[in-house]
Amino acid sequence: MTKFLHRKGLPSYLFPSIVSYQRYVKFQENSRKNRRESMLFLEHSPCLTGGIGAKAENLLVSPTVLSSLGVELVTLSRGGDFTAHEPGQIVGYLHIDLKKRNLSLGDFLHILNQSLVASIEKTWDLSVEENPKAPGLYTIEEPKRKLVSEGIYAKSYFTSFGFALNGVNNLSTFSLINPCGAKSEDMTSLLRLGKEKDFPKKRKEFVLNFTQNFIDQLP
Repeated sequence: MTKFLHRKGLPSYLFPSIVSYQRYVKFQENSRKNRRESMLFLEHSPCLTGGIGAKAENLLVSPTVLSSLGVELVTLSRGGDFTAHEPGQIVGYLHIDLKKRNLSLGDFLHILNQSLVASIEKTWDLSVEENPKAPGLYTIEEPKRKLVSEGIYAKSYFTSFGFALNGVNNLSTFSLINPCGAKSEDMTSLLRLGKEKDFPKKRKEFVLNFTQNFIDQLP
């Protein structure tokens, strides 16, 4: 991993290769135990994750089918229903000590979404917005499609997990679930929106835009 920014006591890292989901889970547990802040940006191999609110009917295939497809199934303590990860996404994980920074969870989520909206606009000239009825960020133009999935876990005033922006992934893993209780057809990606040009360069640009915007708003 490469540290690319370190301000306000918050180091940010960009991983050049795919990271297994279980490896991240161990990292965030250790981060919380030691109250060590950081932001990570990476990609995962194909996997499905279900939060504490995940409904069995939203998993559309059996574990046997998942295994045959090479897709891992992980149950998590974060909020939210089932979501999917696959190479080509931009996954961002935020480990923030809310108590140390005197920051409420509501303010944290507001800063997160503001930073995502502004950074997506700046990087890809693409407008997205929140949906008051469901977590994540959606395209503004009709038909509105979900570009960014979010799932935050805050325990002992320390956050983990974060967001996944669909980049050049083909969304095939989403067809195995009803993502966050919706339909897989409701998902979109930069690839489907015709914004995939120079993705490796734009990925780095977005990550830098996001971290700078997010850290600027932190106490």
